[in-house]
Formats: sequence, structure tokens, C-alpha cells
Amino acid sequence: MQEHDISTGRRITACVLIIGNEILSGRTQDTNLNHLAKTLGAWGIQVTEARTIPDIPETIITTVNEVRVRFDYVFTTGGIGPTHDDITAECIAEAFDTALVQSEDIAERIRVRPAPEDVMAARLRMARIPQGAELIDNPTGGPQGFRMDNVFVMAGIPLVMQAMLSSLEHVLERGDIVRSCSVTAHLGESQIADALGAIQRRYPSVDIGSYPFFRNDRYGTSLVLRGTDANVLLDAQEEVKKAITAAGVEPEDVTGVE
Repeated sequence: MQEHDISTGRRITACVLIIGNEILSGRTQDTNLNHLAKTLGAWGIQVTEARTIPDIPETIITTVNEVRVRFDYVFTTGGIGPTHDDITAECIAEAFDTALVQSEDIAERIRVRPAPEDVMAARLRMARIPQGAELIDNPTGGPQGFRMDNVFVMAGIPLVMQAMLSSLEHVLERGDIVRSCSVTAHLGESQIADALGAIQRRYPSVDIGSYPFFRNDRYGTSLVLRGTDANVLLDAQEEVKKAITAAGVEPEDVTGVE
């Protein structure tokens, strides 16, 4: 895979598909999205959409085909294990209208650990990839993930997924990094709603998020500003601080651009 270390200067977007009935049932708590969003964000790739979908072939195929034309990158987690419900690889193959084949590179890794014939046969399900796919390294030593065009298929086990993702650090194209700053005030959102709306219109390149809280018997609002231009962020933050002061409250916990 070609290495990329310099920002393209454009917005790079990503969609995350979390695949698995166990996530939707609540039996397993997903932590992969958090890691993906933070890591990719630090690389200048913005996760702008995420979906959790079941182990249903039609759903996986349709969803993959929908999002891969809308985003620069698609990352899937889950469904590439040794059991009957691990169907991600075959679904990706069908989405790209290609055959499902056994990767001898993955099979070689799997055969390193001896096992009875039936167990080995189950494990070798993890060596199936769409024809033409590129492998994603797995620094843990286990079976690799794979890439088809802009779709990256990785394990659902957090430790393994994180290892696979780390191998892509210098492979993915990068855009400008989204930075943030914030300010807190002990007032309700409604007290500055109009002012925030006006500031947002004046700074369309800044995303202004308002997050209410209740601590120590007091209501408050945390205002987080996100954007790629640090100077613009600070200008917008200054206006937010003035809006808070105009509402009769002092700004608190003002942070610089991070």
C-alpha cells in the first residue's frame, strides 16, 4: 500500500460500520468506534457517520455499497471470525461482485497453531477474502484483515482491531486535522440559543456544539467549537464568551485550541 504522510489539503471523510447482532442486542459493548474516531481524527480523517448493523447479508451488502460511494473511506469491524455467523468477508465479496477465495498468506498464519482437523477447518474461514483484496497487517500475529478499494475490513476484537488500524497510519490519505476549543457557563442553553445561532451563521466553517449538564445542584452548558483553522476557532470562541457575558454570567473553563 502506498504511504501518505502529508495532508491533501481537502476534507477526508470516513464511515464506520459496526457489524454484529451481539452489539445490537446489548450483549457486547462496542468500543471500536471511539478508538477509530479518535485515531482517524488525529490523522486528519473525519468520521462523519457510523452505523451498527446486524449479521444479515442483504443489510451488509446494501449498506457497504451505499456508503463506499459517499465517503473517502469505510471501516468495518466484526464478522470475520471462524463461526457460521461471521459473514462479512463473503458479503464484501458480493458487494464488489467478485469471488471469495482463500488467502494463502492468512492460511499460513493460521496453520502455525496446530489443531484438530475440524477446528482447523473452522479457523480457515478467517482466511477467506474477496478476490483482488489487499491484506491489512495484524501486528498481533493473528489473521490479517483486508482492503477492497476504499473499504477496510477489520476484526471486531478491540485489541486486534487497534493493531490492524495502527498498520494503516502511513497508508491513508490525510486531510486537515479538526481541532477544538471550549468554554463552560452556568446557564441554560435557551439563554444563549439565539446568540449561538447567530455566531454559527457568521462562522460556517466552525461546528459549535452545546452540551448541557447538571452538577452540584447547578445547571450549566459546555460549548465546544471544532474546526480546522485555529485562528477562526479562537475568534468564534471570543464571540461565544461575549454572548455568555451578555447573558449575565461569567465564562468558565475556557480552553485553548487543542
